[in-house]
Amino acid sequence: MTSAIPAESGIPEKPALEGLEPKWADHWEQAGTYRFHRAAALAAGRVFSIDTPPPTASGSLHIGHVFSYTHMDLAARFQRMRGKQIFYPMGWDDNGLPTERRVQNYYGVRCDPTLPYVEGYVPPMEGGDNSSSKAADQVPISRRNFIELCERLTIEDEKQFEDLWRAMGLSVDWSLTYRTIGAEAQIVAQRAFLRNLARGEAYQAEAPTLWDITFRTAVAQAELEDKEQPAAYHAVTFHQPDGGRIEIATTRPELLPACVALVAHPDDERYQHLFGTTVTTPIFGVEVPIVAHRLAQKDKGTGIAMICTFGDVTDVVWWRELDLPNRTVLGRDGRFLEEAPASDLFSGAGRAAYAELAGKTVFSAKARVVELLRESGDLIGDPKPTTHAVKFFEKGDKPLEIVSTRQWYITNGARDEKLRERLLDAGRAIAFHPDFMRVRYENWVGGLTGDWLISRQRFFGVPIPVWYHLDADGERGRVIVPAEETLPVDPSTDVPPGFTEAQRGVPGGFEGDLDIMDTWATSSLTPQIAGGWESDPELFALVFPYSLRSQGQDIIRTWLFSTVLRAQLEHGSIPWTNAGISGFIVDPDRKKMSKSKGNVVTPGAILDEHGADAVRYWAASSRLGTDAAFDPQNPKQMKIGRRLAIKVLNAAKFVYGFDASTLVGRVGPEGRATLGDRVAPEARVEITNPLDLDMLAELAEVVRIATKGYEEYDHARALEATEQFFWTFCDDYLELVKERAYSGDASSVAALRLALDIMLRLFAPVIPFATEEVWSWTHDGSVHTAAWPTLEAEAPRGLLPAVSAALIGIRRAKTEAQASQKTEVLTATLAGPAILADAVDDLKAVGRIAQLDLVEADEIEVRSIELAEVTS
Repeated sequence: MTSAIPAESGIPEKPALEGLEPKWADHWEQAGTYRFHRAAALAAGRVFSIDTPPPTASGSLHIGHVFSYTHMDLAARFQRMRGKQIFYPMGWDDNGLPTERRVQNYYGVRCDPTLPYVEGYVPPMEGGDNSSSKAADQVPISRRNFIELCERLTIEDEKQFEDLWRAMGLSVDWSLTYRTIGAEAQIVAQRAFLRNLARGEAYQAEAPTLWDITFRTAVAQAELEDKEQPAAYHAVTFHQPDGGRIEIATTRPELLPACVALVAHPDDERYQHLFGTTVTTPIFGVEVPIVAHRLAQKDKGTGIAMICTFGDVTDVVWWRELDLPNRTVLGRDGRFLEEAPASDLFSGAGRAAYAELAGKTVFSAKARVVELLRESGDLIGDPKPTTHAVKFFEKGDKPLEIVSTRQWYITNGARDEKLRERLLDAGRAIAFHPDFMRVRYENWVGGLTGDWLISRQRFFGVPIPVWYHLDADGERGRVIVPAEETLPVDPSTDVPPGFTEAQRGVPGGFEGDLDIMDTWATSSLTPQIAGGWESDPELFALVFPYSLRSQGQDIIRTWLFSTVLRAQLEHGSIPWTNAGISGFIVDPDRKKMSKSKGNVVTPGAILDEHGADAVRYWAASSRLGTDAAFDPQNPKQMKIGRRLAIKVLNAAKFVYGFDASTLVGRVGPEGRATLGDRVAPEARVEITNPLDLDMLAELAEVVRIATKGYEEYDHARALEATEQFFWTFCDDYLELVKERAYSGDASSVAALRLALDIMLRLFAPVIPFATEEVWSWTHDGSVHTAAWPTLEAEAPRGLLPAVSAALIGIRRAKTEAQASQKTEVLTATLAGPAILADAVDDLKAVGRIAQLDLVEADEIEVRSIELAEVTS
């Protein structure tokens, strides 16, 4: 495609980075530089498709996003220059808890589904600071009003995100965008769920559920985060029938009314004689069995523990595997139920004690139970302080509780050995970059303890597309599902087939499921959403399985795993052939940057100060899977990257300053260094000088290393090799040949322009703005759609590094003589390999040496030097 900024526009007098981002971002969009061309893809069959991470549209992006998204963009740009059609969409993950919390704080509202919809609702505020606020201070509004506010704010956030990505130079096709709350995404998510349901892979069950009392919703295993919390061990006695006592240690005495057994390890000789007997709980007087289980820890506390329903996830395992009763006492609000499920088992005093706990928070109930234990004499000594890991929802502020709820699940291999093996095989079929990241995936699959809980008791998300038939008593019966062609549906407002709205909520009628899907249940289908699964079979066949999934290591267990799972269940396929895993961004103290730690850096000011090319250089300097330290007060790598981009501009202006009018049409003989793919006029010139040829031979090796690096997703190695050569080119080669070039020597001018042409393309993925600017001075079209360079040359002879070392020696000799580098040299003796003779004229020119004698030696050194007298 012809550039709208023609080469005739000329080279600026003073090239600068300032202003390049908006100039070229606008041009790329207008020219369609990064558009995916389906017809060309169908004709050539060369497609590189990327499953792009849809960032959570709830606030602001941080420097970690810039880091990992740049890694993805480097691969996209390289593959585009290799001649492939790039399918590179961008999505926005705009549904779920983070969005709801942001909307609550931004507008000062909260959702109350019982309230009616208000047309034209105006929220009480706009522009909250996105920090936690009390629900009591937030104005309750209807679900529909709340969702409208969610839609409004996410659209604003997404526009800001897009502006930032454009400023960063992401080569995304912006015509290929989607929202995880959009109609197409909802259709895909609901269709996939219905098919899971039809195949028996989705099911509903009443089960112990990890519950966040702040958000009032269930939480999946993948969303857990362990945090060290203060606690205290309470030594409590249980009563044996013969009057004896058994001492246990617990950090949760408030769950005594939910105790269903005591448990010890089967090999613990202290308790083996007690297995099969019973004890009575203190205060509440409930008889419970003593059982054996391998998860009991002999060296923890007294070696015997109480099983409660439910204190932690181990309680759930014990309850399930030992087939124990469920006596849950905590409600969804985190408070004790008004009536305990086992109240009929309590003693009279036990019922009175529980009445004091009803409605209390866990904290208050614990304090009262401890008092009651002291009064009954069943508390031994004082509680002993400790700390232990407690499970939190990764976005929550309070410890999770475990309550019994009815939820929707999707099978994930936790209880299906064949599916688990399929998922492990799929992991082996995917090329992880770096390879060791596969272990994290395998460990996650191997450590799953339950199926994937996908239902959420929230408001802004993809509705679970089912209704329930109500029997004559108004109780839920069979599940009613919609036809796929009617999707998307919202059971809270839509009516199931065969019913009318008047039958909603009445016996013999229906009831809609009010839950929504976990956001990962939609995000796990990003390949299907972006690729037009079922809606555009031709496109889906072109892009699926995708070529690359690029993401952070912290969401291997969530996004990566769940995407592999859905692809296996729906297609029996892997979703992509490569997974590029970025490391973390850490602060100067090597702590991971995160919003919860308050050490996150937003990229806006960094981009303004250093420029996109500099920030991209910083990201490209780190290999996949490797953590990168970032100090906003001293961003060394960004400063180096900015210096590199500026040097590219200035070096190009210098090279293009040499007269190239005599080069066109002079064709070199077979066997000379030539530029493959697209041949520039300079490449057809006979390049005869040994130093020029050796420089190009060195560059050919750099092209080989850089190409291999990008092919293996090692962008840092590609950049390192290119940058190292570039500085040798600028500091040494340019200085060595500039006198020849000034005199009109065709070999040097052709070699300079050919080398620059190649280096611009090698640098293009990393510093797209500077390279596009330079390319536009002498080329039509974009450097980013130019062919990736190939350079055929004989093996390097070592002349360039030898001459560079000699030049350093000459410069050092002048410096030690306290003379300017411009000082004339009358005579000099240079020791080194015989190959230096091939560049003696260039050395004499750059060193201003009248007579240069060479002495053959293994080491390069200036043996003698006689400087001309400096006249003032």
